[in-house]
Amino acid sequence: MAALEDHTSTDAYYVTTPIYYVNDRPHLGHAYTTVAGDVLTRWHRQRGEDVWYLTGTDEHGQKILRTAEANGVTPQQWCDKLVEEAWKPLWEHLRIANDDFIRTTQARHTDRVQEFVQDLYDKGEIYQGSYTGPYCVGCEEYKLPGELLPGATEDEKLCPVHKRPVEWLEEENYFFRLSAYGPKLLEFYAANPDFIQPASARNEVLRFVEQDLKDLSISRSTFDWGVPLPWDDKHVLYVWVDALQNYITAAGYGSDPERFARLWPASVHLVGKDILRFHAVIWPAMLMAAGLPLPRRVVANGWLMVGGEKMSKSNLTGIAPTDLTSHFGVDAYRYYFLRAIPFGTDGSFSWEDFTARYTSELANDFGNLASRVAAMVGKYFDGALPAATDHGPAEQAVADALVRAAAEADRKIGEELDFAGGIAAVFEFVKLVNGYLTEQEPWKVAKSPDGRDRLATVLYTAAEALRATAVLLNPLMPDSAAKLWASLGAEPALGALAEQRIATVADWGRLPAGATVTKGEILFPRLEEKAAV
Repeated sequence: MAALEDHTSTDAYYVTTPIYYVNDRPHLGHAYTTVAGDVLTRWHRQRGEDVWYLTGTDEHGQKILRTAEANGVTPQQWCDKLVEEAWKPLWEHLRIANDDFIRTTQARHTDRVQEFVQDLYDKGEIYQGSYTGPYCVGCEEYKLPGELLPGATEDEKLCPVHKRPVEWLEEENYFFRLSAYGPKLLEFYAANPDFIQPASARNEVLRFVEQDLKDLSISRSTFDWGVPLPWDDKHVLYVWVDALQNYITAAGYGSDPERFARLWPASVHLVGKDILRFHAVIWPAMLMAAGLPLPRRVVANGWLMVGGEKMSKSNLTGIAPTDLTSHFGVDAYRYYFLRAIPFGTDGSFSWEDFTARYTSELANDFGNLASRVAAMVGKYFDGALPAATDHGPAEQAVADALVRAAAEADRKIGEELDFAGGIAAVFEFVKLVNGYLTEQEPWKVAKSPDGRDRLATVLYTAAEALRATAVLLNPLMPDSAAKLWASLGAEPALGALAEQRIATVADWGRLPAGATVTKGEILFPRLEEKAAV
């Protein structure tokens, strides 16, 4: 059977999440993006690629300052507490395999940020002026008057994201000449049509840039919690200009030229659609001004909705991921959001839908298949995987279906970031294997005096299909895949699960006859059984 395409490359596959604002604990929306990046990078590792996955925290700005003051601590104390007690432990809990965790209060970041903006200032890209206009502290974003919603009074205007009043700023600031980069950005978008994804996000950015960009205020002078401007320490850098540079400071900009050359430009910036303009307009313009390469793709995911509103702590709709993992488990959690919500679109979380998918797809289709096969190998062959000596059209159909499923999953997850589509391809294969067992009825074949070879072939086929399924689901559900890999006795002959490659996953017959198959713990216990424990 022909192998899939080998994607090994000398270029690093560098994926970033947004660095998250630590005014509060992480909720489902933060975890959604981070799990997506984890699945994507795990997938590319299984392609054999050089992968680097970055996440971290954004720790400057007025919102952090006010939150810390309200809690009676310094901004640094607040950030340290949240990072160490909430953010890092959650990523560990969710099995996030990030290679680096950047904090914008670290010297490795702040020193390089000052060098970056000093360079822009020296080039004449930054000038002094005054800003007058609306500002949302919740977004840490200057707002355009046309974006605001009416408030309770004629003078009150609301942020469209937080539905809370914006503040009116009048400050002497420094400005980046963003307006000069409108034509250059439009030219770049035209030459790189896949730079912004999905298409709806690209269209939004095009409309915004085509309306003529305004120069961007890049400093604040009314508070001091931020990176001081190196040429004027009465100003601190606007938090977003500071934050965006984490993608290059973590990659070695200004400190490790060899590492920076290996990692930059980033392969994928994963962002929420509410911060798309920062990443698809302001960040590319700043990089152009600095003479640095632009990232290859900016992919905006949609919002997780609760009651028709974007999930957020400020709207009191933030749900802690552990509220769900304590009931469904971590792997099911990782599965559900990427399976149920097409990446790039808004989606509503539903406890009922999660329960239904867990029961139908994970417990019944996948978990039950693994249990049945292990039980039958144990019952009929004393746990030693038999050789397939009667391979016929039915078995070939399973092998051919695996080739198609693996290729589709690789294309959709690895290239298109269509997680839902890639997961669906794998689970269609799982359904097909379940159907194969139903049609072949090995429990009946076992009763036939001359059915030994046929029984061996059917059970080998099912076990080999599960071997490939463990590899394909490893990026998504690493704990369950590891349990299945152990149950199949695959490691002694094939090596560790992490060493398996997408390019050879569909090569039929890799699981050797004689492997010791054991019936381990149930991969996805029924929810009523979990609740009773």
